[in-house]
Amino acid sequence: MTVVLAILRPLIRIVCRLLFRVRFIDAENVPATGACIITPNHVTYADPIWITIPIPRQLHYMTWDKVFEIPGLGFIARLFGAFPVKLEGTDTAAQREAVELLRQGKPLVIFPEGGRTRTGRVMPFKMGAFRLALTQGVPIVPVAIEGAWQIWPPSKLLPRPGRLTIKYFPPIQVESVSEEIGNAELKATARQLASKTRDIVVGAGLPEPEAEVAERAVPL
Repeated sequence: MTVVLAILRPLIRIVCRLLFRVRFIDAENVPATGACIITPNHVTYADPIWITIPIPRQLHYMTWDKVFEIPGLGFIARLFGAFPVKLEGTDTAAQREAVELLRQGKPLVIFPEGGRTRTGRVMPFKMGAFRLALTQGVPIVPVAIEGAWQIWPPSKLLPRPGRLTIKYFPPIQVESVSEEIGNAELKATARQLASKTRDIVVGAGLPEPEAEVAERAVPL
């Protein structure tokens, strides 16, 4: 963790308490050591920053590259461990970085919806994060972000005061599988894992998903 991040974290926490009355529930469910993939629902550009606040580890984020074009937000995102991924096509550079971070035993955050919800409802989960968890044999940590839609809907340029709750669920243990098992079997197993994770997130009281789990993989 950088010195700058260590300084910023408590300051941002205070601001979030004042503006958003933020509550963090069971943040200790994020493993203190070792690799894992953290899979929150995605509502606002600030989600990566919010979920980092109570975690005493340096998290790493696969974040839409357009976020880094927003003045100020991109700079803060990099301080909090984000790296860009292009959602159009296959971003092999981002894939390699994600795999390398996990092999180094670091925690990685991937938003399985592939982008921010436009309706406030949980969108279908895509397969990329879950295929990665299976091939690398690392646990999944579901996270539910509640109240963010009211704070910062897409129609608003800036967030507004509200009540924000972020809940961290116990890790889902994942057994490593070989890609040699065949794409169809890997795809089916990833779909089951995504469905299980989505059910946990929605079960926290979030709006029901818009549709069944999407089958198309997203860039890792």
